[in-house]
Amino acid sequence: MTVSQRVERILELLRKAVVELKPPVEGMIEIQKGDHYRALVCGILSARSRDEKTIPVCRKLFEKYPTAEALAKAPLGEIEETIKGIGLYRQKAKYLKEASQKLVKEFNGKLPRSLKDLTQFPGVGRKIANILLLHVYGEDTIAVDTHVHRIANLLGLVNTKTPLETERKLKEITPKRLWKEVNYLLVGFGQTICDPKKPKCEICPVKVYCKKTDR
Repeated sequence: MTVSQRVERILELLRKAVVELKPPVEGMIEIQKGDHYRALVCGILSARSRDEKTIPVCRKLFEKYPTAEALAKAPLGEIEETIKGIGLYRQKAKYLKEASQKLVKEFNGKLPRSLKDLTQFPGVGRKIANILLLHVYGEDTIAVDTHVHRIANLLGLVNTKTPLETERKLKEITPKRLWKEVNYLLVGFGQTICDPKKPKCEICPVKVYCKKTDR
């Protein structure tokens, strides 16, 4: 079995398991609704925050500021108060205000369709930019966060030190038609079964590929 075939087999097994478990990442995708403003906000708020905590904060923010224009005009203190339940809320409030202003003034409410331009938004790094390209434009890309980086190494698909290395390697070995599924499936798997602290190895559908099956 080639490494590409192994990737395909692992994704096939995860697809069956993860979809049934309704991971939190699914809720993050649903709340965005493919909307440019919502996707940008969710991306900024999701940094270093679990989806379970991010989703209700996003909902609260969208109720108060339903458009990018509304958020761009909002006092910083009010934004901070609205998202207070999330980590790094003061910094993220600043990012949200500046990013929404940029979205409105420079891009007329529509996110740019390039990684370079997206990473110019405050609070948007490479991972979030790839997620935006994926969910807003349906681009074939692979967004690598801590779940994807950890699990790809754990399953022996890659042997990398950084998320950027993992992204590049996964793009080399994964059939392009499957790129869009990688983030959802590996993140969902990490959220529901392969928790780094309490892994549910007894129900893992891909434990035959795991480097730590003795755990």
